[in-house]
Amino acid sequence: RALHANSTDAERCLWYYLRNRRMSGYRFRRQMPLGQYIVDFVCLRARLIVEIDGGQHTDLLLDDLERTRDLARRGFRVIRFWNNEVLGETEAVLESILEALIQACPDPDPLPQAGEGEVRELAED
Repeated sequence: RALHANSTDAERCLWYYLRNRRMSGYRFRRQMPLGQYIVDFVCLRARLIVEIDGGQHTDLLLDDLERTRDLARRGFRVIRFWNNEVLGETEAVLESILEALIQACPDPDPLPQAGEGEVRELAED
């Protein structure tokens, strides 16, 4: 909750487009713990993590690289954007995210398989 309350302008901006399946039906979670990390945004179905970096990350490049490698070992793809990209080039950022989602998982919410999700009527004896 504290992370949500202290979100950057860029995180709030991007969350507006990612929440409630607004990104072509893909479901994102915000500030989700994954192992020892808390990721900014994640689509579990596509195994895609979106990280938003501010100026402090220029000093943390090696840490971010190790974090990305560790998450990749867990099967996640991490894409990163700078705050100024999210705020100044929002459409381009959204297009990049959507492209990564489609590559990873072309169908955000597949239809149920035969027998799944069907309503079965009870036979009267």
